[in-house]
Amino acid sequence: MNNEVFKVTGGARLSGTVAVPGAKNSVLKLMTAALLAPGLTTLKNVPDIADVEIMAELLTRLGCQVQHDLESATVEIDVPIEIGHRADYDLVRRMRASINVLGPILARCGEVDVALPGGDDIGSRGVDMHIAGLTKMGAEFGNDHGYLIARAPKGLSGARIFLDLPSVGATENILTAAVLASNETVLDNAAREPEIIDLCEMLIKMGAQIDGVGTPTLTITGVKTLQPVVHSVVGDRIVAGTWAAAAVLTKGAITITGVDPDHLALPLAKLHEMGAEISTAARSFTVSMQHRPTAVDIVTLPYPGFPTDLQPQFIVINAIATGSAMVTENLFEARFRFTQELARLGADLHIDGHHCLVKGVAELSGAPVVSTDVRAGAALVLAGLIADGVTLVSGVEHIDRGYANFVSTLTALGASVSREIDN
Repeated sequence: MNNEVFKVTGGARLSGTVAVPGAKNSVLKLMTAALLAPGLTTLKNVPDIADVEIMAELLTRLGCQVQHDLESATVEIDVPIEIGHRADYDLVRRMRASINVLGPILARCGEVDVALPGGDDIGSRGVDMHIAGLTKMGAEFGNDHGYLIARAPKGLSGARIFLDLPSVGATENILTAAVLASNETVLDNAAREPEIIDLCEMLIKMGAQIDGVGTPTLTITGVKTLQPVVHSVVGDRIVAGTWAAAAVLTKGAITITGVDPDHLALPLAKLHEMGAEISTAARSFTVSMQHRPTAVDIVTLPYPGFPTDLQPQFIVINAIATGSAMVTENLFEARFRFTQELARLGADLHIDGHHCLVKGVAELSGAPVVSTDVRAGAALVLAGLIADGVTLVSGVEHIDRGYANFVSTLTALGASVSREIDN
């Protein structure tokens, strides 16, 4: 409901333990990868987020039977021998990850029609690299009434592909097409995110032959068929980083479980530089803060660089830190759009192209603000936690797309947050 808001009353110190679910940026891609193998694929550690339901509906329209069990955090996808090849606009416009059906369906069917994707309002994210890579493998592309039309009349065949940038989406679509293509595909300058590794590990379980996992060069030897599997989704490092930021902002202490702290090496180093105390274990870490943070420069880059999905949360920390910091956004040109809302709370921000100069202020002041994307929404709620008075964050449907049980988790940590109807 678009008239729902998060009502946040500032002043609480957050403390406790929070378990991180499976990653939004992985589970949706794993769900599309299930299309590669007829039969029943089961995903475990699935987050209870809106995007999973949208993807389940998309797969259902393609002919699959999908069961999402919230209690056991599992999704079962029963894939038929013959699947549909058209991804409708009404679903694709709501979630950019829908473009990830491109590779699997093209590999299975030799044809696919995908509506050009929508998703968060954080800037242009074209599919040129997806198209260029798949074209090298024998695909032919056209555009018809807002749909991307792909055909592979002679099937897909392996090729040497170099990505101009280590695009996550292009890596995923080329990878999922190459596993069933004939011959060998070498993908250079591939993305290396933990979610890419998670996808590779699932595909290898399914019978794919992939070498170089976790490196910039993936070598994929195509196989004729794949088998359905049971696979557990990697922990969500972005959700984990959000809770870590909350600990620093509120001078709290939060233990975060269910995620590999190595996946957050750079963000945790930045929090330590800001003055936080951090201790790590194999599948958990604790962040505690005793004083006002020190401002720290941030530069977003593909993994293992600083993740763009944590940039808004770190801008909020810098907004109340001692000193000034420069935040440079190299991936999405409109990612700074949310700073207009943060300024309404009293933040001192100056935008120049893809740079944001943040001058720390002593205190933020509660006000109504609007969320425009998943991470911006979470960041604005975090800002409300430390603002004087009440902050009303609208656009909660964006936050629902990436954060499971957001209000109840914050409340359990001691925050004063509620979901209400805005009259």
